[in-house]
Amino acid sequence: MTATLLVINAGSSSVKFSLYAKDGLAELAEGQVERIGLEPRFQARTQAAREERRELPATTRQPEAFGVILDWLDQSDLDCQIAAVAHRVVHGGTRFRAPVRVTPDIHAELAALSPLAPLHQPHNLSLLAAASAALADVPQIACFDTAFHADHAPLFQQFAIPEAWTARGVRRYGFHGLSYEWIAERLREDYPALHAGRVVVAHLGNGSSLCALAGGRSIDTTMGMTALDGLPMGTRSGAIDPGALLYLQEEHGLTVAELRRLLYHESGLLGLSGESSDMRCLLASDSPRAAFAIDYYALAVAKYTLQMAVSLGGLDALVFTAGIGTHATEVRRRVSERLAPLITPTVLVIPTDEERMMARHALHILAENPA
Repeated sequence: MTATLLVINAGSSSVKFSLYAKDGLAELAEGQVERIGLEPRFQARTQAAREERRELPATTRQPEAFGVILDWLDQSDLDCQIAAVAHRVVHGGTRFRAPVRVTPDIHAELAALSPLAPLHQPHNLSLLAAASAALADVPQIACFDTAFHADHAPLFQQFAIPEAWTARGVRRYGFHGLSYEWIAERLREDYPALHAGRVVVAHLGNGSSLCALAGGRSIDTTMGMTALDGLPMGTRSGAIDPGALLYLQEEHGLTVAELRRLLYHESGLLGLSGESSDMRCLLASDSPRAAFAIDYYALAVAKYTLQMAVSLGGLDALVFTAGIGTHATEVRRRVSERLAPLITPTVLVIPTDEERMMARHALHILAENPA
C-alpha cells in the first residue's frame, strides 16, 4: 500500500485535490468538484489514465465534495493510505507564519480570521472540518497564503492609520504566498542569477496580485489586509478610493452586505465588461467593453509592476504565472508594451504549482514530528 499526501484547495465554488506519493512526491491523481452552488460536477484522473466525470446533486457543498473525493479514491486502483492532508488556508493572520498541524484550538483561531477573507476562509475551514471528521487519525496541515509575506518590513506592512488600529491587526498581509513560494523555488533551481536579484512575479488569474522578490524573499506585494486590494480581478474590484465606499453608504444607502457583494462578486473584469469575469471569454469577444476591460487590466498590471520595482530599487526580471499569466499571450504583450518605454526586464513565464508546494510543506512537518 502506497503512503500518500492528499492536498486540498477549496474555493467558493470548487474543491481541487491532488494526491502525491509520500516517497518522492510523484503525483498519482488529481481532480476537482466544480460549479458548487450551481450544477456541481466531479472530474478526476489518475496518472495511469483512469478518468471519471459525473454530475452531482445540486445540494452538494464543500464538505460533501470532500466525501465524493474520498469515495473516488477508495474505489480507485491506487491502493493508497493517506498519511496527511494538506489544506490551503488563505489567511493566517499575524500568528501563523508557517504551515502548521491543525488542532481544535488552532481551527478556532483560524475561524476567527474569517472576516478578513470572507470569500475563502469559511470554505477552507469547512473542508478542514470534513477531513478531520472523515480521517480522524490523519494529520491535517494548514498551509497559509499569507505566510510567505510574514517578514515584510513595517514600511511595506502598515497603513497610514493610527498605531492603535495597526496593533489590532489592521495592516497589510498579502496573499498568493504559496504560488510565490513555488516560483521562488523554481527561480532558485532554474535561474539562480535571477533568484539572487530583483524579481516581480505577476500571479494573474481569477484572483490577481504581484509580489516583489529580492533574493527569493517577499519584500512587497499588491494585496493588503484582505484579498480584495490591488489589481482588478475576475469579480473583485481591486484598489478603490475608500471615499467612494463612504459615498455609496452615505448617499445611496448601501449596506455592508451590499458593498461586500459589489466589491467581491460584481466588480473587476465582470463589472468593467458587463459580460464575463473570464479573460478567455473577453479575449474572444468583439465587444468594446470587453476590450476596455482587457486594457484596464493590463494597464493596472503594468502600473503595479513599476510600484513593486520601486520597492525593490530596480527590476531584473518579470515572471508571469497562474491562469492568465501563463496562457493569455495577449495580456502579457499589452503589459510588456506599457513597460517598454520605462524598463526592459527579462520576461519569463513559469507555471505555478501551489499543490506541490503544499505537499512539500506537509512532508516537512511529518518529518519533523512523525507522531
